[in-house]
Amino acid sequence: MLTIVFDLDGTLIDTAPDLIEALNVVLAQHGLPAVPYEAARPLIGGGARGMIERALILEGRGAATADIDALYAPFIAHYAAHIADRSRPFPELESTLDLLAAAGHRLAVCTNKLEWLSKRLLDTLKLTERFAAICGQDTFGVQKPNPQIFQLTVQRAGGEPGRAIMVGDSVTDIRTARAAKAPVIAVDFGYTDVPVANLGPDRVISSFAELPHAIDALGDVKNSMDDQDFMGHKSRHN
Repeated sequence: MLTIVFDLDGTLIDTAPDLIEALNVVLAQHGLPAVPYEAARPLIGGGARGMIERALILEGRGAATADIDALYAPFIAHYAAHIADRSRPFPELESTLDLLAAAGHRLAVCTNKLEWLSKRLLDTLKLTERFAAICGQDTFGVQKPNPQIFQLTVQRAGGEPGRAIMVGDSVTDIRTARAAKAPVIAVDFGYTDVPVANLGPDRVISSFAELPHAIDALGDVKNSMDDQDFMGHKSRHN
Protein backbone atom coordinates (compact mmCIF):
# COMPACT_ATOMS: atom_id res chain seq x y z
CA MET A 1 0.00 0.00 0.00
CA LEU A 2 1.23 3.45 -0.93
CA THR A 3 0.19 6.92 0.14
CA ILE A 4 -0.45 8.96 -2.97
CA VAL A 5 -0.20 12.67 -2.18
CA PHE A 6 -1.80 15.07 -4.65
CA ASP A 7 -1.30 18.76 -5.18
CA LEU A 8 -4.67 20.51 -5.52
CA ASP A 9 -4.69 23.52 -7.89
CA GLY A 10 -3.74 22.48 -11.40
CA THR A 11 -3.45 18.82 -10.44
CA LEU A 12 -6.73 17.57 -9.01
CA ILE A 13 -8.90 20.56 -9.82
CA ASP A 14 -8.86 23.16 -12.60
CA THR A 15 -9.25 26.12 -10.26
CA ALA A 16 -7.78 28.75 -12.58
CA PRO A 17 -11.12 30.31 -13.66
CA ASP A 18 -12.19 31.17 -10.11
CA LEU A 19 -8.73 32.11 -8.84
CA ILE A 20 -8.04 34.45 -11.75
CA GLU A 21 -11.51 35.99 -11.45
CA ALA A 22 -10.89 36.70 -7.75
CA LEU A 23 -7.47 38.17 -8.53
CA ASN A 24 -8.82 40.51 -11.18
CA VAL A 25 -11.79 41.59 -9.05
CA VAL A 26 -9.51 42.78 -6.24
CA LEU A 27 -7.04 44.37 -8.66
CA ALA A 28 -9.92 46.36 -10.16
CA GLN A 29 -11.08 47.38 -6.68
CA HIS A 30 -7.66 48.96 -6.17
CA GLY A 31 -7.56 50.65 -9.57
CA LEU A 32 -5.11 48.17 -11.06
CA PRO A 33 -5.37 46.54 -14.50
CA ALA A 34 -6.55 42.98 -14.90
CA VAL A 35 -4.05 40.22 -15.63
CA PRO A 36 -4.92 38.33 -18.84
CA TYR A 37 -6.06 34.76 -18.23
CA GLU A 38 -3.15 33.03 -19.97
CA ALA A 39 -0.62 35.25 -18.18
CA ALA A 40 -2.28 34.67 -14.81
CA ARG A 41 -2.56 30.89 -15.08
CA PRO A 42 1.15 30.18 -14.34
CA LEU A 43 0.95 32.44 -11.25
CA ILE A 44 -1.11 29.81 -9.42
CA GLY A 45 0.48 27.34 -7.03
CA GLY A 46 2.33 29.35 -4.40
CA GLY A 47 -0.70 30.22 -2.28
CA ALA A 48 -2.82 33.37 -2.45
CA ARG A 49 -0.11 35.75 -1.30
CA GLY A 50 2.32 34.33 -3.80
CA MET A 51 -0.20 34.72 -6.60
CA ILE A 52 -0.88 38.34 -5.67
CA GLU A 53 2.83 39.14 -5.38
CA ARG A 54 3.63 37.60 -8.76
CA ALA A 55 0.69 39.41 -10.37
CA LEU A 56 1.94 42.77 -9.10
CA ILE A 57 5.45 42.06 -10.35
CA LEU A 58 4.08 40.92 -13.71
CA GLU A 59 2.30 44.26 -14.06
CA GLY A 60 5.55 46.08 -13.32
CA ARG A 61 4.45 47.27 -9.88
CA GLY A 62 6.08 47.02 -6.49
CA ALA A 63 5.16 44.04 -4.37
CA ALA A 64 5.83 45.42 -0.92
CA THR A 65 4.27 43.59 2.01
CA ALA A 66 1.77 46.44 2.51
CA ASP A 67 0.65 46.18 -1.14
CA ILE A 68 0.12 42.43 -0.84
CA ASP A 69 -1.66 42.81 2.50
CA ALA A 70 -4.11 45.31 1.00
CA LEU A 71 -5.18 42.79 -1.64
CA TYR A 72 -4.96 39.58 0.37
CA ALA A 73 -8.05 39.79 2.61
CA PRO A 74 -10.45 40.90 -0.15
CA PHE A 75 -9.00 38.23 -2.44
CA ILE A 76 -9.65 35.48 0.12
CA ALA A 77 -13.16 36.80 0.83
CA HIS A 78 -14.15 36.93 -2.84
CA TYR A 79 -12.54 33.60 -3.67
CA ALA A 80 -14.15 31.83 -0.72
CA ALA A 81 -17.58 33.05 -1.82
CA HIS A 82 -17.01 31.86 -5.42
CA ILE A 83 -14.71 28.90 -4.82
CA ALA A 84 -16.35 26.49 -7.23
CA ASP A 85 -18.35 28.68 -9.58
CA ARG A 86 -16.33 27.29 -12.48
CA SER A 87 -13.67 25.09 -10.87
CA ARG A 88 -14.02 21.42 -11.81
CA PRO A 89 -12.04 18.18 -11.40
CA PHE A 90 -9.79 17.37 -14.31
CA PRO A 91 -11.15 14.65 -16.62
CA GLU A 92 -11.11 11.06 -15.39
CA LEU A 93 -10.06 12.07 -11.88
CA GLU A 94 -12.89 10.43 -9.98
CA SER A 95 -12.75 7.08 -11.77
CA THR A 96 -8.98 7.01 -11.22
CA LEU A 97 -9.33 7.77 -7.52
CA ASP A 98 -11.80 4.88 -7.34
CA LEU A 99 -9.25 2.53 -8.92
CA LEU A 100 -6.46 3.65 -6.61
CA ALA A 101 -8.63 3.28 -3.51
CA ALA A 102 -9.78 -0.17 -4.66
CA ALA A 103 -6.11 -1.16 -4.98
CA GLY A 104 -5.67 -0.27 -1.30
CA HIS A 105 -3.74 2.98 -1.65
CA ARG A 106 -4.21 5.89 0.75
CA LEU A 107 -4.99 9.22 -0.89
CA ALA A 108 -4.08 12.64 0.50
CA VAL A 109 -3.90 16.29 -0.55
CA CYS A 110 -0.88 18.51 0.11
CA THR A 111 -1.34 22.07 -1.12
CA ASN A 112 -0.13 25.62 -0.59
CA LYS A 113 -3.77 26.68 -0.47
CA LEU A 114 -5.15 27.41 2.99
CA GLU A 115 -6.57 24.24 4.56
CA TRP A 116 -10.08 25.60 5.11
CA LEU A 117 -10.29 26.83 1.52
CA SER A 118 -9.05 23.46 0.27
CA LYS A 119 -11.69 21.63 2.27
CA ARG A 120 -14.41 24.06 1.16
CA LEU A 121 -13.47 23.47 -2.47
CA LEU A 122 -13.39 19.69 -2.13
CA ASP A 123 -16.59 19.71 -0.05
CA THR A 124 -18.36 21.71 -2.74
CA LEU A 125 -17.18 19.28 -5.41
CA LYS A 126 -18.09 16.29 -3.19
CA LEU A 127 -14.54 14.94 -3.13
CA THR A 128 -13.49 15.41 0.51
CA GLU A 129 -14.26 11.90 1.70
CA ARG A 130 -11.94 10.36 -0.85
CA PHE A 131 -8.89 11.70 1.01
CA ALA A 132 -7.46 10.49 4.32
CA ALA A 133 -5.82 13.90 4.87
CA ILE A 134 -6.18 17.37 3.36
CA CYS A 135 -3.33 19.65 4.42
CA GLY A 136 -2.60 23.25 3.46
CA GLN A 137 0.10 25.81 4.06
CA ASP A 138 -1.36 26.66 7.47
CA THR A 139 -1.90 23.07 8.68
CA PHE A 140 1.62 22.58 10.00
CA GLY A 141 3.02 26.09 9.59
CA VAL A 142 5.21 25.12 6.63
CA GLN A 143 4.51 25.05 2.92
CA LYS A 144 5.91 23.42 -0.17
CA PRO A 145 8.71 22.99 -1.15
CA ASN A 146 9.57 22.35 2.51
CA PRO A 147 9.52 18.53 2.69
CA GLN A 148 7.98 18.59 6.16
CA ILE A 149 4.54 19.39 4.80
CA PHE A 150 4.70 16.32 2.55
CA GLN A 151 5.98 14.06 5.31
CA LEU A 152 3.45 15.29 7.87
CA THR A 153 0.62 14.96 5.36
CA VAL A 154 1.59 11.33 4.75
CA GLN A 155 1.67 10.68 8.49
CA ARG A 156 -1.71 12.36 9.02
CA ALA A 157 -3.12 10.08 6.32
CA GLY A 158 -1.83 7.08 8.27
CA GLY A 159 0.97 6.26 5.86
CA GLU A 160 4.75 6.02 5.95
CA PRO A 161 6.83 8.77 4.26
CA GLY A 162 9.10 6.09 2.80
CA ARG A 163 6.15 4.59 0.94
CA ALA A 164 4.61 7.70 -0.56
CA ILE A 165 4.42 9.34 -3.98
CA MET A 166 3.85 12.99 -4.92
CA VAL A 167 1.57 13.88 -7.84
CA GLY A 168 1.77 17.53 -8.89
CA ASP A 169 2.00 20.02 -11.72
CA SER A 170 4.83 22.39 -10.89
CA VAL A 171 8.46 22.84 -9.96
CA THR A 172 7.30 23.41 -6.37
CA ASP A 173 5.80 19.93 -6.21
CA ILE A 174 8.88 18.37 -7.76
CA ARG A 175 11.22 20.16 -5.36
CA THR A 176 9.04 19.06 -2.45
CA ALA A 177 9.24 15.42 -3.49
CA ARG A 178 12.98 15.60 -4.11
CA ALA A 179 13.58 17.13 -0.68
CA ALA A 180 11.45 14.38 0.86
CA LYS A 181 13.28 11.71 -1.20
CA ALA A 182 9.97 10.61 -2.68
CA PRO A 183 9.15 9.72 -6.29
CA VAL A 184 7.12 12.31 -8.17
CA ILE A 185 4.67 12.05 -11.05
CA ALA A 186 3.84 15.27 -12.89
CA VAL A 187 0.70 16.08 -14.84
CA ASP A 188 1.28 18.10 -17.99
CA PHE A 189 -2.08 19.90 -17.93
CA GLY A 190 -1.38 22.09 -14.89
CA TYR A 191 -0.24 25.65 -14.35
CA THR A 192 3.51 25.68 -14.88
CA ASP A 193 4.85 28.06 -17.54
CA VAL A 194 7.68 25.61 -18.30
CA PRO A 195 7.00 22.20 -19.88
CA VAL A 196 6.78 20.01 -16.80
CA ALA A 197 8.87 17.26 -18.40
CA ASN A 198 11.78 19.72 -18.38
CA LEU A 199 11.62 19.92 -14.58
CA GLY A 200 12.79 16.35 -14.04
CA PRO A 201 9.87 14.39 -12.56
CA ASP A 202 10.10 10.60 -12.54
CA ARG A 203 7.06 10.24 -14.77
CA VAL A 204 4.80 12.59 -16.73
CA ILE A 205 1.15 11.88 -17.46
CA SER A 206 -1.26 13.66 -19.78
CA SER A 207 -4.42 12.13 -18.33
CA PHE A 208 -5.47 10.70 -14.98
CA ALA A 209 -6.26 7.48 -16.84
CA GLU A 210 -2.46 7.05 -17.13
CA LEU A 211 -1.81 7.41 -13.41
CA PRO A 212 -2.23 3.78 -12.22
CA HIS A 213 0.22 2.58 -14.87
CA ALA A 214 2.66 5.37 -14.02
CA ILE A 215 2.53 4.37 -10.35
CA ASP A 216 3.22 0.74 -11.24
CA ALA A 217 6.12 1.85 -13.44
CA LEU A 218 7.71 3.62 -10.46
CA GLY A 219 8.61 0.27 -8.90
CA ASP A 220 12.20 0.55 -10.07
CA VAL A 221 12.41 4.08 -8.67
CA LYS A 222 10.94 3.15 -5.28
CA ASN A 223 13.21 0.13 -4.96
CA SER A 224 16.31 2.23 -5.54
CA MET A 225 15.38 5.30 -3.52
CA ASP A 226 18.33 4.98 -1.16
CA ASP A 227 20.82 4.89 -4.03
CA GLN A 228 19.22 7.27 -6.50
CA ASP A 229 20.41 10.80 -7.12
CA PHE A 230 16.93 12.17 -7.59
CA MET A 231 18.07 15.66 -8.51
CA GLY A 232 19.85 14.16 -11.49
CA HIS A 233 17.16 11.61 -12.35
CA LYS A 234 15.79 12.14 -15.83
CA SER A 235 12.06 12.23 -16.41
CA ARG A 236 10.38 9.56 -18.48
CA HIS A 237 7.12 10.11 -20.32
CA ASN A 238 4.64 7.25 -20.34
